[in-house]
Amino acid sequence: MYRANARHTGFVSIVAILTLVLGGCGSDQAETDTAATAAGRDNVDAMSREHASDNTNPSPAAQIAPARPVISQTMAYTEYEDELIYGYFSAPADMFEPLPAIIMIHEWWGLNDNIRAMADRLAGEGYIVFAVDLYRGNIASTPGEARVLMMESVEEPEPARENIRAAFDFVSNVAGAPSVGSIGWCFGGGWSLNTAQLFPDELDAAVIYYGQVTADEDSLRPISAPILGLFAADDTGIKVASVEAFRDALGRLRKNYDVHIYPGVGHAFANPTGRNYNAAAADDAWRRTLSFLDLHLASNEVD
Repeated sequence: MYRANARHTGFVSIVAILTLVLGGCGSDQAETDTAATAAGRDNVDAMSREHASDNTNPSPAAQIAPARPVISQTMAYTEYEDELIYGYFSAPADMFEPLPAIIMIHEWWGLNDNIRAMADRLAGEGYIVFAVDLYRGNIASTPGEARVLMMESVEEPEPARENIRAAFDFVSNVAGAPSVGSIGWCFGGGWSLNTAQLFPDELDAAVIYYGQVTADEDSLRPISAPILGLFAADDTGIKVASVEAFRDALGRLRKNYDVHIYPGVGHAFANPTGRNYNAAAADDAWRRTLSFLDLHLASNEVD
């Protein structure tokens, strides 16, 4: 994975500004949705089964170099209980003007090297990418550890919401991105949808890789962001019936969406470190992702 030195004006300016701008956005949202929490617990159980034999060891597929050189840096962007939270910022090395931004949300393992590699790869396509850390510095190395961390976010989602709000504020107001999207896998896929719900009028695109979704029209109705959903027909955790119900709800609400279900593949088919990795499906999903982001983010650069 190629990374250039941080010497370009645009990137350095963002880093300098960020050192002066820290902290989350205030919020009084403290509502507890019992049904959503129960569904989240079921999802944690399902992910525990799906990832029972997986590990986080990198594979050659996780080391695909960015299409062009990138500059990357770990930086603090908010805090929780007086402790700084660090995300991973990556951008094209030749960036001099603000670019469309993508908030990247890790899968259930946490913000590890595989997610950083994906951030660099996406930045190489011409985006500012900010990979958030919803686990606040914790990274799982075993399925048991990942289960505990994911369950904490299910039981107490408000810190994760505040985390996403801080990331959105950073890419929008500090980095000056003209448009903002979200992308996530597994646990992060569900949070990519949550990001569209947190910013129903501001988010410009949301990509969901086999994440938990909902068919509740009241929660989906406010969303204005186009949605790309990439799911697996043989996923025993995110079942096809729930994906189809989600798709049908978006259709009834006349949302802008593209939900694709890959036949013959399982959960985490795009994770090169997992037992379900499928190169053909992963490559096709990546092509769809880039086309979707180019359509809905890059086209907004001059808006």
